[in-house]
Amino acid sequence: MEIRFAMHPSQFKTLTTEQMRKEFLIENLFEYGKINMVYTHVDRVIVGGAMPTVEVLVLEDGKEIGAQYFLERREIGIINIGSKGYVIADGHKFELDKKDGLYVGMSTKKLEFGSDDPSNPAKFYFVSTPAHKQYPTEKIDIKQTEATHLGSLSESNERTIYKYIYPDGVKSCQLVMGMTILEPNNVWNTMPCHLHDRRMEVYFYFDMPEDAFVLHLMGEPQETRHIIVRNEQAVISPSWSIHSGVGTKNYTFIWAMAGENQSYSDVNPVPMKELK
Repeated sequence: MEIRFAMHPSQFKTLTTEQMRKEFLIENLFEYGKINMVYTHVDRVIVGGAMPTVEVLVLEDGKEIGAQYFLERREIGIINIGSKGYVIADGHKFELDKKDGLYVGMSTKKLEFGSDDPSNPAKFYFVSTPAHKQYPTEKIDIKQTEATHLGSLSESNERTIYKYIYPDGVKSCQLVMGMTILEPNNVWNTMPCHLHDRRMEVYFYFDMPEDAFVLHLMGEPQETRHIIVRNEQAVISPSWSIHSGVGTKNYTFIWAMAGENQSYSDVNPVPMKELK
């Protein structure tokens, strides 16, 4: 498990491109037969990827979280971005097709990941946050999620937002998670942009060809920076940073938030004319 530390916005302004990528970009989440994780001290979030092949992968506890087992004091949201697979939570098996999700509550002692076809494996992207209460483990079929259609082709941002884990749906202690799918010929997300003073966010971009990328915008509104993000890479976005992006073609991304507030309306909009 790689460890990343929190950063003050004044320090962020001094970073080179390479330093900024090292602090905020997560490049290698998926490896055959492995689980890779990054622990960020920004709201104690863990971001990970599990890619099981022949053997089932078990999510182990580690000294980094100081627990007897991984979910002793944590909850986790999982979305499969690969071929069909399954997750076993304390003996209960959940089949997940591509873009299906799963919420697993605190106190689940054993979590296992498997693929139906080891030669064409599942890819389980997950985000875990600290938890204080046990909520029920629940599968989230993308066809049954709340879907909101936004934007327009004229604004290059026609997209559908699918809510997986949120207060009016599958409940959690603090984790909020979902997916946004851009229509063909649309490239912008979250513009006009906003800030979340009371929660951080992680963006995970996928369903892009090898030669495509997203220009992910971050930083304070009056001094923005960018990171080039390629397929199946994630970006950590602190609460003081905007989080928006434009791609070389349409793409899909998973957003996950953690903090002291789960309300979607708890944002500070940034007028377009104030961005620099």
